[in-house]
Amino acid sequence: MDSAEGTGELPQPAGGGMWSEQTIGLVLALSSSVFIGSSFIIKKRGLRMAGSSGLRAGAGGFGYLREPLWWAGLLTMVVGEIANFAAYAFAPAILVTPLGALSIIISALLADALLNEKLNMFGWVGCGLCINGSVTIVLHAPAERQLSSVAEVWAMAMQPAFLVYAFIAASTVAYLIHWVAPRQGTTNIFVYLGICSTAGSLSVISCKALGIALKLTFTGNNQLGDPRTVVFIVVLVSCLLIQLDYLNKALDLFNTAVVSPIYYVMFTLLSIVASVIMFQDVQTGVQLATEACGFLTIVGGTFMLHTTRDLDLTPLDLDRLTKSERTSVDGGAAALRGAAQGSAANLRGRRPAAALELASVGSGSAKHTTLEMGAGGGGGGGGGGEGAAAASADREEEPLLSSSRKR
Repeated sequence: MDSAEGTGELPQPAGGGMWSEQTIGLVLALSSSVFIGSSFIIKKRGLRMAGSSGLRAGAGGFGYLREPLWWAGLLTMVVGEIANFAAYAFAPAILVTPLGALSIIISALLADALLNEKLNMFGWVGCGLCINGSVTIVLHAPAERQLSSVAEVWAMAMQPAFLVYAFIAASTVAYLIHWVAPRQGTTNIFVYLGICSTAGSLSVISCKALGIALKLTFTGNNQLGDPRTVVFIVVLVSCLLIQLDYLNKALDLFNTAVVSPIYYVMFTLLSIVASVIMFQDVQTGVQLATEACGFLTIVGGTFMLHTTRDLDLTPLDLDRLTKSERTSVDGGAAALRGAAQGSAANLRGRRPAAALELASVGSGSAKHTTLEMGAGGGGGGGGGGEGAAAASADREEEPLLSSSRKR
């Protein structure tokens, strides 16, 4: 007890103090998922109401800022993010981060019930694959270092590797905003969500620095006056504004049940990449292989979500389609067998006729020769007949000529 008082540290309660903190963190993480998942639906309702009377957010309008329901959704999201931020103070990231996937399920269920945005069976499978892959990556990601000051975070942020990542991330966001979004933003869901996720990976680092600053400030070591804290606050606010704007556009244009899992997957993946680069934790071969498998699972689930989002197909429809295909295949096979049997019968029937035709070739040739000879004789007789007819015509003309002379 004396040592605890001398160092200024609070003694841990006996009998399961760590379990108590993890329980608080678990409750905060679960409540965060409920609030964040619900906020997508509330904001989507607000965006629809604002779009019915003005320019939609997807077309660049900001009429939703005058819609109270949208502000209610934003407040719900803020509460969820605060709960999520607080959960990291009581429980390890390996417990808190995977629970964020619950917001996808909540969002999909509420979208189906309140927005009439149906998620087909392939969408559910893709959603499950995304969650599975994300949890796999989070569980096998290296543990983060324990930091005790803003100066430590700033020193890590100034390392060349993270500066390169920050430059690439900022350049990617600028390129997507100014060149890609005006052309493909309304048709490709990955454009707006790519902007949100890339900016979000930088906001995570700034949020961690700000959290450390607040924790130290509450314990008596004021960090809010440090210029580096101000820089982190500026980066955090800028990234959050970008995320808020383009997430609203994505929600206004695309199915909420598709936006939620894709955004969760991309945001989680890029946040882990940024953390690994910044903290430079050493990973084993097993960790790298497992993370690669998790990433491939995410790619498969995302591809399934994106390519089947407009496919209105239920398990009953799939069963009927399978039976119809089986029936058509069986009918086609029967038709082919019937055609083959008919062809074989025709071939068997033609063989005797071909033999008779070959046997009669000789007699046919003789008859053909006789007919030709007869035709030749007839032709000659015909020639003689033509000569006799000409002589008879001459004889008939002679009396006429003689009578004309007498006259």
